[in-house]
Amino acid sequence: MLKNNKKEFWFVVGSQHLYGEEALAEVKRDSEAIVNELNEKANLPFPIVFKSLATSAAEIRKIMKEVNYNDEVAGVITWMHTFSPAKMWIAGTKLLQKPLLHLATQFYENIPWKTIDMDYMNLHQSAHGDREYGFINARLNKNNKVVVGHWKDAEVQKEVAEWMQVAYGYCESENIKVARFGDNMRDVAVTEGDKVEAQIQFGWTVDYFAIGDLVKVVNEVSQKDIDAAYEEFKEIYTLDMGNNDPAYYEKQVKEQIKIEIGLRNFLEAGNYTAFTTNFEDLYGLSQLPGLAVQRLNAEGYGFAGEGDWKTAALSRLIKIMTNNCKTGFMEDYTYELSAGSEAILGAHMLEVDPTLAASKPRVVVKPLGIGGKDDPARLIFDGTEGKGVVVSMLDLGTHYRLLINEVEAIKAKEDAPNLPVAKLLWKPQPNFKEAVKAWIYAGGGHHTVATFALTAEQVYDWSRMVNLEAVVIDKDTKIKDIINGTCK
Repeated sequence: MLKNNKKEFWFVVGSQHLYGEEALAEVKRDSEAIVNELNEKANLPFPIVFKSLATSAAEIRKIMKEVNYNDEVAGVITWMHTFSPAKMWIAGTKLLQKPLLHLATQFYENIPWKTIDMDYMNLHQSAHGDREYGFINARLNKNNKVVVGHWKDAEVQKEVAEWMQVAYGYCESENIKVARFGDNMRDVAVTEGDKVEAQIQFGWTVDYFAIGDLVKVVNEVSQKDIDAAYEEFKEIYTLDMGNNDPAYYEKQVKEQIKIEIGLRNFLEAGNYTAFTTNFEDLYGLSQLPGLAVQRLNAEGYGFAGEGDWKTAALSRLIKIMTNNCKTGFMEDYTYELSAGSEAILGAHMLEVDPTLAASKPRVVVKPLGIGGKDDPARLIFDGTEGKGVVVSMLDLGTHYRLLINEVEAIKAKEDAPNLPVAKLLWKPQPNFKEAVKAWIYAGGGHHTVATFALTAEQVYDWSRMVNLEAVVIDKDTKIKDIINGTCK
């Protein structure tokens, strides 16, 4: 379901006619050499296209118009090869509606001390042009990305590649459509939000459907399709019947398969890429969707429980950026508070995303103990380990805010045989107490998106692209900064 649309990034070089046509010809050759090598050796997620050596305001304005209306262009990378009077960039940059990266580099890595002369300087004044161009972007309040260093440097190439992932997500965010099956969970505050403002600011479409609309489609699923999927389960998962009667176990699993197929058919028919459910609104369904949701998560659909459409859309967005790798809906479940071992256990009732799995999932049927429905099937697995981030979005009434906490997922020292959910255990930065305090002071919700395929900087870059207030909780976080509102 998650398909990478064809995208490219345009490389636009700033220069001027002050140094003559011969100098401009060399600038162009150098630019093309940079683009060719980046495409061949930098392991970028998308190709770079050398578009133009821009030397006039009219040319720059024309390029930016083309960027806006070309669906295959996800963003612009600029390089101020020689001193480029930046007033010529004002009109075009004001028009640009897609992400912008300023690559502050120069063609040669080292200063040729023994041979450097004014001819060399006329061709290699990036240090001069970078500042002139940077001033204009700052004056225009342009939330562009700046990457500094030699273009052959592996770290520079990595930064460019990571920004490309975010820029792609920014462009695809306009295509995120969330289907809400039922409303938000009653009396829960943090899952609410202004859907119109979300569409204006982030591009997300959020539509409501009565649960009966879904039930009708679920009831149209054929037994043949259900039986075929169950046979596939035997190859993909471990079918763990536990103490269940085999016939009962199969019946409950097949009911989830029926819901899964119905959900997929419904979402595909409306081009929806994310969805929510609510255990308080299940009329006509015999089970809360569990395994059904997890299977759709594995395909790339965004999801959040309890009607939390913001987190569902955010999940889909980050799945786009990561190509559906190690990313999914999560909830702060409970704390480990023993001294020296403090950690947060993340899980949910049923719907933990299988892209976060570090072991082969087991299909288990257990009572849920909430919602008053039949025992649902769900996938249980050990969560991934390693460094990542958990992200949450909240609506403060006047504006949206994004919380980003750097974490490290660790392996639990013990099993939890009586807690039939997939789960993760992580240590937050800067430490447990300061991280939890910061999260609470900043108003962070209990629902998050956990990803171990993006960095905090990448998520922060997206927040700047959409003019979203962000609070980053990392090793340098100070609680006073959070309270005083300076860590944004």
